[in-house]
Amino acid sequence: MTTRTTWPVARVLRDRDAGLYLCGVVVSGFGTSALWLASGVWVKDLTGSDGLAALCLLAMWLPTLAGPLLGTLADRGRRKPLLIGVNVLLGGLLLTLVGIDSPGELWLLYAVLFVYGAAGVVHDAAESALVASAVDHSLLGDFNGLRMTATEGMKLLAPLAGAGLYTAYGGAGVALLDAATFALATGVYALLRVREDKPAPPRDGTRRRTAEGIRHLRAHPVLRPLVLAGGATMLLAGLNGALVYAVVDHLGHSPAYAGVLYAVQGAGSVAVGLLSGPALRRLGARRFAAYGIALLALAVALRAVPSDPVALGCSAAIGAGLPAVLIAALTSVQRETPGPLLGRVTATAHTLVYAPNVAGLAAGAALVELMDHRPVLVALGVALLATAAPLFAHPAAAEAESHR
Repeated sequence: MTTRTTWPVARVLRDRDAGLYLCGVVVSGFGTSALWLASGVWVKDLTGSDGLAALCLLAMWLPTLAGPLLGTLADRGRRKPLLIGVNVLLGGLLLTLVGIDSPGELWLLYAVLFVYGAAGVVHDAAESALVASAVDHSLLGDFNGLRMTATEGMKLLAPLAGAGLYTAYGGAGVALLDAATFALATGVYALLRVREDKPAPPRDGTRRRTAEGIRHLRAHPVLRPLVLAGGATMLLAGLNGALVYAVVDHLGHSPAYAGVLYAVQGAGSVAVGLLSGPALRRLGARRFAAYGIALLALAVALRAVPSDPVALGCSAAIGAGLPAVLIAALTSVQRETPGPLLGRVTATAHTLVYAPNVAGLAAGAALVELMDHRPVLVALGVALLATAAPLFAHPAAAEAESHR
């Protein structure tokens, strides 16, 4: 393999702090993905209720709505001690789940999952801010791409490991595994060599500090269109995701075939993560995001074709196209936001981008019961192209400057 082929990966991994961050992502992401699957199965086994099992995902996701507020915590002090403290807190909380063996004790699981989700919002905001200060800006696109690769890779491997561990040792075994990953992540973050000045004491109230992050995104000519495009894309992607079982049924397969499509989609995301750094440098954030959304649009529309090879190809293309706008938006937030604001802006951007996905899933679940999924898929493809078009048409001068 030539140096030209491997240089984006090598550049990041040769950076000591960037490599440690990625190790932390892999370790904690493995435990989180395993718990995400096992918690629902755990509740289902104890209660027999699909609705109560689904509440596990809701409990973990719900704190994302408070992202702009939670993000202020990442700007109040040094980020490295905060990351270490969050990992210690979550590792300790997960140990409280070991004794759950009856439906009456599930309130504790939901409470821990809710705190888990809230701490995750703070963790992601602090990590993004610390990465932006510790990793060279020229490596941020490569880092975020590799972070996506690591995250998606864990989504492919960890649920299988979690399911096996749950079968052998029950939910307590998975909780212990996740606690162990947080202990390891704590050690990784402790090894980081970063110098942080203590932030000045906040002069304004929490409400005003929260609003600062929102104002920064709204007024910034680079970030506003990328974050809006990311939110619209995730809304439409949620609608598309809700139709997967209708697609599988139209292909003549059992529902389990959806797992094959998701695995292929994950492989596409892993691949684009490896290529995103060079693509961002060559295209800029707007065009990289636009090309990714356009690829997603084509793949979503073609899912209406009842063909296994087409369905598999579309899944790979969805996996490759969807992360582009997410990587472009996050990298731009890190590059275009002053350090003291970065925690709030990151958490606000995450809320604006990811929250619409859940709304899309809910709307799609209702829509698929009312009409044929094929015209819906075509309409989603058209809507995604409309989302990509402004990013092609009006490149921001500010982005060109920051890209140099």
